[in-house]
Amino acid sequence: MKLRSIIIWTAVALVGAAGWAVLALSRGENVNAVWLLAAALGSYAIAYRFYARFIVRRVLGADDRRATPAERLDNGIDYHPTDRRILFGHHFAAIAGAGPLVGPVLAAQMGFLPGTIWIVAGVIFAGAVQDMVILFFSMRRNGRSLGQMARDEIGPVGGAAALVAVFAIMIILLAVLALVVVNALAQSPWGVFSIAMTIPIALFMGFYLRVIRPGKVVETTVIGVVLLLLAIVAGGWVQDSSWAPFFTLSPSALSLWLIAYGFVAAVLPVWMLLAPRDYLSTFMKIGTIALIAIGIAVTMPTLKTPAFTDFAFNGEGPVFAGSLFPFVFIIIACGALSGFHALISSGTTPKMIQKETQVRMIGYGSMLMESFVAVMAITAACVLTPGLYFAMNSPAGVVGATVESAAQAVTNLGFVITPEQLSAAADAVQEETLIARTGGAPTLAVGISQIFSGFLGGAGWQAFWYHFAIMFEALFILTTVDAGTRVGRFMLQDTIGNVWKPISRVSWWPGLIVTSAVVVAAWGYFLYQGVNDPLGGINQLFPLFGIANQLLAAVALTVATTLLIKSGRLKWAWVTAIPLAWDAAVTLTASWQKVFSSDPTLGFFSQRDRYQTALDQGQLLAPAKTRGEMEQIVLNSTVDGILAALFAILIIVVIVDALRVWIRVIRSGETLPTAEAPYEESKIFAPAGLIATREERAMMAKSSPDG
Repeated sequence: MKLRSIIIWTAVALVGAAGWAVLALSRGENVNAVWLLAAALGSYAIAYRFYARFIVRRVLGADDRRATPAERLDNGIDYHPTDRRILFGHHFAAIAGAGPLVGPVLAAQMGFLPGTIWIVAGVIFAGAVQDMVILFFSMRRNGRSLGQMARDEIGPVGGAAALVAVFAIMIILLAVLALVVVNALAQSPWGVFSIAMTIPIALFMGFYLRVIRPGKVVETTVIGVVLLLLAIVAGGWVQDSSWAPFFTLSPSALSLWLIAYGFVAAVLPVWMLLAPRDYLSTFMKIGTIALIAIGIAVTMPTLKTPAFTDFAFNGEGPVFAGSLFPFVFIIIACGALSGFHALISSGTTPKMIQKETQVRMIGYGSMLMESFVAVMAITAACVLTPGLYFAMNSPAGVVGATVESAAQAVTNLGFVITPEQLSAAADAVQEETLIARTGGAPTLAVGISQIFSGFLGGAGWQAFWYHFAIMFEALFILTTVDAGTRVGRFMLQDTIGNVWKPISRVSWWPGLIVTSAVVVAAWGYFLYQGVNDPLGGINQLFPLFGIANQLLAAVALTVATTLLIKSGRLKWAWVTAIPLAWDAAVTLTASWQKVFSSDPTLGFFSQRDRYQTALDQGQLLAPAKTRGEMEQIVLNSTVDGILAALFAILIIVVIVDALRVWIRVIRSGETLPTAEAPYEESKIFAPAGLIATREERAMMAKSSPDG
């Protein structure tokens, strides 16, 4: 390493270390949010430069001389060599859903420090590693899905358990994500118009880049971003025009449109809609997050939430029940480690990547970016006064429906806020009330609006920035739904292909249409039931969202560890085995508590018994207002408990069966055959990183037809 590089990276390490030192050593005094920013960015830079590079070169042995499936199997539908910048945008947009926005906001209940530590450390050693390693191994297997890789590499028992678990969890995750989008966009003509316009813009970009001006990525990007900004501004005009009723959709209507969009996005060629739309959405996502970081650096707000609250230790918080371990890790979910990402890394992306070394930028780098989103989310929540935070995120049963009752309830929790302050906060963002706006998204929007208005427009613009943030959150999540639907189609085709081979051809039109329809119908059913039955349908799956997602990560890390061991990389297996052990301990502990806890605020079956006993005695318990709603809560709790137990059992089967394979390899001292595709020489050249090096530019010039 050159002297200049040593100086630069030493400075980066010192900045990150200083940030962590201030966060960890502060006791009682307010901490400036800039230190949180420094700790995160310094840690990410060191991890990407050194740890990710070590894994790609030493552990995985990425080889750019080897042709990827995008090059070998290019068919213009699912397999298509895609510019690394476009693919980075697609991958980041596909993985970055509700989790990094909402989870950290809810985790702020326990203070800013535990959530921040897990977001940063978790992504460096677990989340980004999982995404990159699964992307690499799927790419080496022609883009096989996670469930199919489990079946091929672990065996029929563990593989069958993995296939069932992965597909079932996938449907639940998609339904929950879709419901968040519906809730954010319902009755919002501005948001519906702006997001709807991203579809024709993306179609235009796809044709422009493929047919009109092939290879002109920068040119296409400029046109797309300009059109996107116009769509956002025009959304405000539409909201105040005669067109508003047309774009003002009920939750039911919006869910049907979303179901239709999911089907179309899963069927059309990937270059036509999915990749350019996700790439386009990435600019808004990254741009907004960058603005938040700039706003923090400029306004230097203080973190008003303490490092730890009492709820971190007593487990009795009003936002969610449970102690710091294991539930802060479950609630944060996607911001640090997400099983859903493994589905994208073994779904669309491995069929589009040009070169093997690009897994570092696309797999590891995209996950670092998502983790930074989570850091910005927890920062935005913690710059609010704790009184406002708990008034917004506590359920109506705790804070009531008036500013007076909310102020009193929050004061009883140990945080002071007045009715006048609650009213002023709602007026500032032009909302009727901010009381009991649970779920995390409204809280994040208020935090973002305060940061933005501090350096862009002043207090008079806070309402504008609040509604902009709500639309930004909806767009953020929607891109996960469309990519996830396509991945679900791949998974179903792989699974059925074990019985009937023709349908496993992912680009066979009859097969892709039928399987796309099945996947959309599955999550669409739960979505539609959820928006029409607030006490039933998809709402019963909300408590399972975090646990299911982390259990899915356990499957991915198990597959990754198995492949490292089977391919003769036993000495490097700790790279995925250590995060697997941690993830399994966290998620199985959480599953046990959710199933068997005697606390009705925590355990599903104890909650069921409480409401069933009241039902038998003719009593009504909040939030139920009728006997029918009481019966629905009993059903919800029962289904939650059964699914939590089922998912945990399936994951245990996968891990135990994988252990059998590991022991066999270790005892024999020999490698076992894997399902890796045969080597084939690559005929294309592309840079490994976002910006081509001098050597890479020379190689591209030499390999071009004009060179």
